[in-house]
Amino acid sequence: MTTLTAHRSFSEELVATPLAELSTSSLHATPDDVTRALARPAGERDLWDLAALLSPAAGSRLEDVAAAANRLSVRRFGRTIHMYAPIYLSNECLTTCTYCGFAKDLDIVRRTLSVAEAVREAETLASRGFRHLLLLTGEHQKLTGVEFLEQMLRALSRVVPQLSIEVQVWSEDEYRRLAAAGCDGVVIYQETYDRDAYASYHLAGKKRDYDWRLGGPERAGRAGVRRLGVGALLGLHDPWRADTIATAAHARFLAKRFWRSDVAVSLPRIRPSASGYMPRARVSDRELAQIICAMRLFLPDVGIVMSSREASGFRDALVPLGVTHTSAGSHTEPGGYVEPGEAEGQFEVNDTRSPEQVAVALGGLGYDVVWKDWDAALRA
Repeated sequence: MTTLTAHRSFSEELVATPLAELSTSSLHATPDDVTRALARPAGERDLWDLAALLSPAAGSRLEDVAAAANRLSVRRFGRTIHMYAPIYLSNECLTTCTYCGFAKDLDIVRRTLSVAEAVREAETLASRGFRHLLLLTGEHQKLTGVEFLEQMLRALSRVVPQLSIEVQVWSEDEYRRLAAAGCDGVVIYQETYDRDAYASYHLAGKKRDYDWRLGGPERAGRAGVRRLGVGALLGLHDPWRADTIATAAHARFLAKRFWRSDVAVSLPRIRPSASGYMPRARVSDRELAQIICAMRLFLPDVGIVMSSREASGFRDALVPLGVTHTSAGSHTEPGGYVEPGEAEGQFEVNDTRSPEQVAVALGGLGYDVVWKDWDAALRA
């Protein structure tokens, strides 16, 4: 285990984390290792315990691991699920990511919303119950830069009380500007934490800078952003256990360093895209369920986000294992709620149910949907 110091960055923390050894340990963990990890008190499990909980040995005891994760989730979060919706503001991009449907060189229909168009999207979602929106763009410094985002945040904050962004990464001063304009949360996928694999997937554009991206959540945290989200695209790098462990370590670092901010992890499986990309490593349904359970047991107070990439029945089955946030009725193309099909989407949505249908399904599982848990007035 490494010690978190006041001035140590996560980049330094990650270098000191033995990911290869942890992945190997996970593959060879024994039933006794799993029993010991399950017996540890919440909040006291280390990365070696997490590795045991991600092991094939733990997979053979998935019912026991799931029961423990469910008990901890209910104790920490109750039977509630926070609902949000994404709004894609633009699919313009100057970056070449070989797995992404928005990559620079793809011959797709491009679109960037005007402020008025974005407001119509937000009003449509607000009419369906949403009070938390996640704003997304490709990486285009001129078309979707800080000034563009400030305009969007100020306009949309008059429609809904909670706004997060999942866009290109910025400096600390730029995150302060975005927070002042109404940004409550910042979500940054490292995509993969393996430096060599990262370089092989990101061929052009600012996103090639692994370290700049890795430090993004810390810059947002220092800027006072209230919600910090991290994640990796499971299956983008093989072995997936290394990326899972690195994501968990990143979330734990942020939760300790920026204890005034809410921290969440996203655990999407990489999907085929318009770029022609096919996943390198397959993460099975059972393995994804195990990953969510292990994350909950390692990170008892961190939110877990479930992607609409997953099918409806499977998403419902995962909820009791530790999921705290989910989207519904999602579109991944700019303008998709008011004018669907006018532009290319980033990836295929598998859960096509309406927000109302998702809310009813969650109610049937005994969970209450939370549409709003924050208001800007609370900043005072």
